[in-house]
Amino acid sequence: MTSAVDSNVVIALWDIENALHERAQSVLDEALQRGNLVVAAPVYAELLSFPRRTEAFLDYFLTETGIRVDWELKESDWRAAGRAFQSCAARRRRHGNAGPRRILTDFLIGAHALRRGHRLLTLDDRLYRAAFPRLSIVAV
Repeated sequence: MTSAVDSNVVIALWDIENALHERAQSVLDEALQRGNLVVAAPVYAELLSFPRRTEAFLDYFLTETGIRVDWELKESDWRAAGRAFQSCAARRRRHGNAGPRRILTDFLIGAHALRRGHRLLTLDDRLYRAAFPRLSIVAV
């Protein structure tokens, strides 16, 4: 089974002092034992924006860890992301703007995993469970 990896899992892995560093490493190791690891193109872009990260560093890291980048986002991915984003905004309005504001990238990551039948490794399982109820999620 292929596992899609959310940006926050890689960031926790990069930060040895992060309380979830060891858990992120363990979850990634287990997922790699079960199949392939992939990041959606928006995850690559988010990781590249992280301080002191270059394309060369990121490409090397992904190659060494066995994580492939899926650069393709299809119309169905964009539509699914838009619908999920729209539903999230409606929930926020109904509940008086409860919780953090989200960005479209979060929904593209979830839509990408769902539309390809991947499970998603993430620290933000609450968002993805609400936005994509049929998505298989591994909470880190």
